[in-house]
Amino acid sequence: MNEKQIIKSITTLTILVFTSAIVGWHLYSPRQDFEIQAPGADNRPKGLERKADDVKIGEFFMHYADVNSTLTGKWTAFRGAASSNIVETKEKLNIKSEDFQELWSIETGEGHAAPVIYNGKVYFLDYNEQLSSDALRCFSLETGEELWRRWYRVPIKRNHGFSRTIPAIGDNYIISIGPNGHVMCCDPHNGDLKWTLDMQKEYHSEIPFWYTGQCPLVDDETLVLVPAGDKVLMTGLNVQTGEALWTTPNTLNYKMSHSSVMKMNINKVATYVYAGIGGICGISANKTTPGQLLWETNEWQPSVIAPSPVQVSTNRFFMVAGYGSGGALFQVNNSGNVKVLDSYKPNKGIASEQQTPIFYNNMLLCVIPKDGGSLRNKMVAFSPNDLHNPLWSSAADERFGLGPYIVIDNKLFALKDDGELYVYEIQNQNLTLIKKQRVMDGIDAWGPMAYADGMLVLRDAHTVKCFKIN
Repeated sequence: MNEKQIIKSITTLTILVFTSAIVGWHLYSPRQDFEIQAPGADNRPKGLERKADDVKIGEFFMHYADVNSTLTGKWTAFRGAASSNIVETKEKLNIKSEDFQELWSIETGEGHAAPVIYNGKVYFLDYNEQLSSDALRCFSLETGEELWRRWYRVPIKRNHGFSRTIPAIGDNYIISIGPNGHVMCCDPHNGDLKWTLDMQKEYHSEIPFWYTGQCPLVDDETLVLVPAGDKVLMTGLNVQTGEALWTTPNTLNYKMSHSSVMKMNINKVATYVYAGIGGICGISANKTTPGQLLWETNEWQPSVIAPSPVQVSTNRFFMVAGYGSGGALFQVNNSGNVKVLDSYKPNKGIASEQQTPIFYNNMLLCVIPKDGGSLRNKMVAFSPNDLHNPLWSSAADERFGLGPYIVIDNKLFALKDDGELYVYEIQNQNLTLIKKQRVMDGIDAWGPMAYADGMLVLRDAHTVKCFKIN
């Protein structure tokens, strides 16, 4: 056999082998060895197969312990009861002596959802990645012992963490909003489920890229939400039943932002002010005309908004946003016309990427974003009458990233996003550093702080801690 015939034979044999393998693969069925099993026969935990569009909000509950507390302090919502992030206390703060005492520490799922405090109990929203579940968790403020947990399956992917929102609490309700817009109302005493709402299903809401950042606002037994859906922009619900009391049509075609609704008195008119994707609007908070659109402006439209509006006078409010948006000052006249008095990039004046500025003693306090020029990541104080030249800024080594801050009894508590706590004394158009302490080896310590009964509760992406500061 010559070389040409050998090559021809090998080629033919190769073709026959591969042809036989392909035909056999198509004809063979492995199903003959399979056994049909009933659902649940694989011992998978109940609810683990839950799909994103098949969420049963609040379906699971765990009770761990009961506790009776004599504490009466309260931190009831995002930025506190007055939405100002300012506290006036009866307790004397222990500032200049030894380090603040750590009372307890709790490991959490990755996130930035911050707590509320009510009569000796701490509540916050968490996400369990192993169980793919949102969980509203209740702890003792004094010991950190977990008391109960109300949770439900909802599969989502990590995107700079999961949970971001702060609940709203009263004597007989606590309301949370999960990363995918799932609203849950529970009894704060025992965790009993009262009612639920899925904003995506009910209103066709479009959840922002980094999940829901909007915190619930309760105004005199009315829960104010901004689903920003195809038909409804804002709605007021009965906190006890979830029944819709009023709605504002979404004629402006706003999309949901990460910003929260703020109640203001603009020109002596009770107004819900909301900064959405598409513009900023004022909605009537008056009991006779609730939900009525009063005014709107689309002259300032950042693509991403996390901070909330801050009122700085009877007819003016201030806005900041990240990703190069900077800041803007707005004025609303008596006829409802809105004028942008000032607008600038972050390297030209006061700005903030994530945290909402504090308006205190006629000063705006915040941390400048990373694109803010020479002031980047510094804590600053500006007058609302001059948004371009700081009254004060922190030292060169005092830079806070996206960390939170709160005013307690004329003291500014500011947390670096790596877990170092700074305390400044606020004076007339000036601040003085009086204490600093590393309170955690922090990673992305972005969640707002909460205070009650002489205790400061703070968190990073994986840990919630409580410190005694009086």
